[in-house]
Amino acid sequence: MAVKVIGAGLAGCEAAWQLANAGIETELYEMKPVKYSPAHHYEGMAELVCSNSLKAARVDSACGLLKEEMRRLGSLIVPCAEATSVEAGGALAVDRTKFSDLVTQKIKEHPYIKVISEEVTSVPEGDVIIATGPLTSGALAESIAEKCGSYLSFFDAAAPIVTFDSLDTDIVFFASRYDKGDADYINCPMTKEEYELFYNELVNAESASLKEFDRESFKVYEGCMPVEVLAKRGPDTMRFGPLKPVGLTDRRTGKRPWAVVQLRKENREGTMYNLVGFQTNLKFGEQKRVFSLIPGLKDAEFVRYGVMHRNSFINSPKLLKPTFEMRDIPGLYFAGQITGVEGYVESAASGIMAGLNLARKLAGKSEFVMPRETMTGALSLYISDSFNDGNFQPMGSNMGILPELPERIKDKKKKYQMYAERALEKMEELLAAER
Repeated sequence: MAVKVIGAGLAGCEAAWQLANAGIETELYEMKPVKYSPAHHYEGMAELVCSNSLKAARVDSACGLLKEEMRRLGSLIVPCAEATSVEAGGALAVDRTKFSDLVTQKIKEHPYIKVISEEVTSVPEGDVIIATGPLTSGALAESIAEKCGSYLSFFDAAAPIVTFDSLDTDIVFFASRYDKGDADYINCPMTKEEYELFYNELVNAESASLKEFDRESFKVYEGCMPVEVLAKRGPDTMRFGPLKPVGLTDRRTGKRPWAVVQLRKENREGTMYNLVGFQTNLKFGEQKRVFSLIPGLKDAEFVRYGVMHRNSFINSPKLLKPTFEMRDIPGLYFAGQITGVEGYVESAASGIMAGLNLARKLAGKSEFVMPRETMTGALSLYISDSFNDGNFQPMGSNMGILPELPERIKDKKKKYQMYAERALEKMEELLAAER
């Protein structure tokens, strides 16, 4: 019986490619051209619906490292992107039509892949990889929700995330309100003048435009009030909400601050923190400009900006193993943005991992998990770590999710280079052991 892969986007194509190259009969289901999502218009597979860029090409960048790891795992997408690339400085950008056509050609020519053009409305039985993306159609989304015990979100309202080592520790401090419980939050204290400057810039900052299908979702989603919208309700609204200073003392003055921005640990290692209550629809450049006005965040490194858009994704830390297989339903795998990885390349990488692991399972081999020092391994761990299951939000590749180096290196370029060297060394050790 053939394995089924649902969805012929970047993740689905990579998953099918891994399975087929392992000699496994694979049925790749894609509802185009029978039916299109609100964001898709081209008939071909692996359609890039937003930017045509697959981000930085250099290996000492987060996405460049991820692409190099994918190449070494036998990626389909990376060589197709390189073959259809266009000039884009240090980024790998593609002619999106030629890229889609080449991926489609490779998939259709593979003797072990059968492409079936029809909409799948329920999760099939047997060995399956679901790679239907953030705009999964209604009937299938309902079926997925049933399989996942309703742990399926339909809107991505996430706050920005910064690295811990980029914070100004002369200003920020760990404390709990009234010193009760563990001091789990980082606090950024504001004076009245600092707050008023921040407030004025926030309410006058430029928001990103929402696509039509995002606007429809935004109207009915009630738990994602953007911080800039909240601020416009009045200058003191935030001070009685996410920025309330009660129970906290600014260690520099010995007094209660006028307002406090709190940061909450984003991962188990404490290398990343999110801005509590700061879900936002501001443009990325505006987020960097305005949020850097928060005391202690002047030089903060943002590894993810806040986003608000329609994005179906499951609570992967509660449901998936780092192999992208369901913990409680053996043989059912997920891949792509529906797992909570964010970005073109990240989606494709998850497809590789899902396809590779299902192929190994069918061959009676052990599970394949990339070292946590690699970008692929760190992403796989992030979406499957139970630490995140209470407040899970999607994540793209960034150096902040990697374990820290043995020694602290201030020079960012050198630090990133050492991250990349360590990752590829760990990967080669694993692959050598597999040979």
